[in-house]
Amino acid sequence: MTKPLVAILSGAGISTDSGIPDYRGPGGLWRRDPEAEKLVTYEYYMGDPEIRRRSWQMRRTNRTLLAEPNAAHRAVAELERSGVPVRVITQNVDGLHQLAGMPARKVLELHGTARTVVCTGCRAKAPMADALARVEAGEEDPPCPDCGGILKSATVMFGERLDPGVLGEALAITKACQVFIAVGTSLKVQPAAGLAGIAADHGARLVIVNAEPTPYDELADEVIREPIGTALPALLHRLGTEHGR
Repeated sequence: MTKPLVAILSGAGISTDSGIPDYRGPGGLWRRDPEAEKLVTYEYYMGDPEIRRRSWQMRRTNRTLLAEPNAAHRAVAELERSGVPVRVITQNVDGLHQLAGMPARKVLELHGTARTVVCTGCRAKAPMADALARVEAGEEDPPCPDCGGILKSATVMFGERLDPGVLGEALAITKACQVFIAVGTSLKVQPAAGLAGIAADHGARLVIVNAEPTPYDELADEVIREPIGTALPALLHRLGTEHGR
């Protein structure tokens, strides 16, 4: 029997158990401190050295790089190891799916990664840890070591476009999958949110695992409101059992 392709769209809610805050949630950083949004807005970041200095300090104290995968991330990797074809499309920049054991080639990072820096001039990439070590050593706004250009996190800032190649691949997987699970995402931020509707339109079984209602709940075959840390592992175990794990 052919095993179904399972696509998992993950948002901030899958990583809150790892200690990473939901920036857009009711108590999220962008709601509490509108000034903080400037630190991750491309136009402000590129045009104001003071914004960049504050951004580097924010990254230095950010818990993202210290976070560990939780039970939900591990359950996704376990399903993939069991032989079920799994692809992850994530709105997160924390790299926790890969740390949990998902092969990097099977994870599409729609909003980039916080674990890498990129030069806005020559496009050279380097580990975020290296740039942060320079900040710790006293460089307030470390330039690119290759060309002297402005370095930024390899995440998609406000005002930047998503990578069309990554988005195109996500769309292809969404149209091809038999099961589409949206987990920990409000499904309000486009274009990622629209993938749930596209999956349903192409005949996929749509499952939504999220604490709050989403605009796509009516299209879903199943809506789960339980805590993600227990609900997702249980759901994926059930899926694996159904398909001859």
